[in-house]
Amino acid sequence: MTASASVSENKFAYHYLFYVSQNYSFAILRPLQQAIRNCGGEVRWFFEGNEINRDYIQPDEKEIKSVEEVLKYQPRAIFAPGNEIPHFFPGVKTRLFHGFASEKRKRDNSAYSTIVRPWFDLYCTPGPDLTEAYSQAAREQGFFKVIETGWSKVDPLFWDDKQGKNKKNDKPVILVASTFTPRYTLAPHLQEQISRLSQNNKWRWLVTFHPKMDQKIVADYKAMQHDNLSFIETDNVIPLLQQADVLVCDSSSIKSEFLIQNKPVVAFRVEPKLPHLMHIEEAHQLEAKITQALQPSADYLQKVRSYADSIHPYYDGRSSYRVLQAVEDFIAAPDKPDKAKPIGMFRKFKIRKKLSYWK
Repeated sequence: MTASASVSENKFAYHYLFYVSQNYSFAILRPLQQAIRNCGGEVRWFFEGNEINRDYIQPDEKEIKSVEEVLKYQPRAIFAPGNEIPHFFPGVKTRLFHGFASEKRKRDNSAYSTIVRPWFDLYCTPGPDLTEAYSQAAREQGFFKVIETGWSKVDPLFWDDKQGKNKKNDKPVILVASTFTPRYTLAPHLQEQISRLSQNNKWRWLVTFHPKMDQKIVADYKAMQHDNLSFIETDNVIPLLQQADVLVCDSSSIKSEFLIQNKPVVAFRVEPKLPHLMHIEEAHQLEAKITQALQPSADYLQKVRSYADSIHPYYDGRSSYRVLQAVEDFIAAPDKPDKAKPIGMFRKFKIRKKLSYWK
């Protein structure tokens, strides 16, 4: 099922809650927060755990600090990019994704990003590939619904450019992004080449890593900085994606966020070999492949567009509104999920312990 692309914005003047445990959630949820505010609704944030960098919280973002406050607030829906929501919180428990599906990450012969979590009533999928997988799981398991909405995080990629973020660069900008997983990360393998290439002043380099990257590697790249190479730590990579002409990446799902702009990606040691990526296996191939990527063929760009349409065929910047519409469609649907969520007593105990709530 797909949420309507034509959304009546006066329907959503309700209370909503964001359940957050990781810094990546800020960029995913802020476009949704803006949509809710545009519709006259209210948003509160509930931060769980100790991995949130509180410096990322903006002055106008309102926090709820206790379960009792959540119960009093009575949100119409709770949105989480993570893997769980407390079962005793009120509202439609809605799963947003924290990334596009990765071709590399597997667990129990299933794509890691398509594993069903037992906490959610509703899954808002980014595009047809995940919609198909989750819809099949919903039919089999019977305790949640799936509605395709697009992904709120990438809405700003398609908003009108009023700040000049998308202005033409004076020289090509190469963005380097990497996962933290030692088996897949490009960071140690390409460091020498990136340092060398950044010295020739032909291209400008931006480097950003997953927050869990080995701190020794982070320190090494920070030490490489000069006028032509910047290491950037941020909770929002969207401006970097907009600015860059080419992405150099590994198995990180950020490459899919870049590809939906119809821009080329140079992929280091990524399997399988996919036609929408420009693959390299060795560091010495980097310069030539970037040069090729800066003048991509029409055939290659068509393959990029075909892939983008399969994962996120929404280029209107209104996925956040479709998410809100999906909640209303779920509430109004006569055919609610007919099975109870398979949340065992041990899982319930663990989340109550985590939040120190026993009522």
